[in-house]
Amino acid sequence: MNESLAVLGFSTTPLELISFVLAATTVLLNIRQNHWAWLFSIASSSTYAVVFFDARLYGDSGLQLVFIAASVWGWWQWLRGTQETKLVVTRLCRVGWAWVLAGWGAAFLVLSWFLRTYTNTDVPHIDGFLTAGSLAGQLLLARKKVENWHVWLVVDVLYVGLYIFKDLHVTALLYAVFVVLAWRGLRTWSKLARVAP
Repeated sequence: MNESLAVLGFSTTPLELISFVLAATTVLLNIRQNHWAWLFSIASSSTYAVVFFDARLYGDSGLQLVFIAASVWGWWQWLRGTQETKLVVTRLCRVGWAWVLAGWGAAFLVLSWFLRTYTNTDVPHIDGFLTAGSLAGQLLLARKKVENWHVWLVVDVLYVGLYIFKDLHVTALLYAVFVVLAWRGLRTWSKLARVAP
C-alpha cells in the first residue's frame, strides 16, 4: 500500500488515496449531520495514521489515534445527545471561546515541546499547533458547535502549506477541498443554529 504512484502529476501512494476518499466522505457527511460520518472518520484516521507516520508528521499521526477515540465519542454524542435529548447545532458563548483558545494554546506548547524533544520531526511547532487545533475542532464538532468550522478553516488552510512542504500533494489537495467544505459547513450550520431551540 506504500508503493509510489503518480496521480494528476503528483506522487502518492494507494494508502494516501484511500485516506483521501474516506476523509472527504467524512466531511461531506458531517455537513449533513449524518452520524455515519463518524464511521468514515474512524476509517480515514486509521489509514492516515500510517501515512503521516511515514512522512515523519508524528503529531498528526498520533492525532489520528485520538481522532479514532474522539470519533467513537462523537458518534455516541450525535446518537444519544445529552441526557437522552437530541444534540442540536448551537454556538459557543464568549467564555466557551476563551476556553477553546486557552486549551489550543496549552496543547500547542506541550505538543511542540514533546515533538521537538522526543522525535526527529523537522516541523515540531507547526505540527504541534495544527495537532492542537485539530483536537479543538474535533471536540467542537462532536458537541455540534458552529465554531468547529471556524477552527477547521484556520487549520485546513495551514495544513495545505504543511502538506505541500512534506510532499504529500494529494493530501494537500484534500485539505484545500476541506477549506471549501468548511466554509460550506459554516454557512449551513450557522443557518441551523439561528433556528435551533
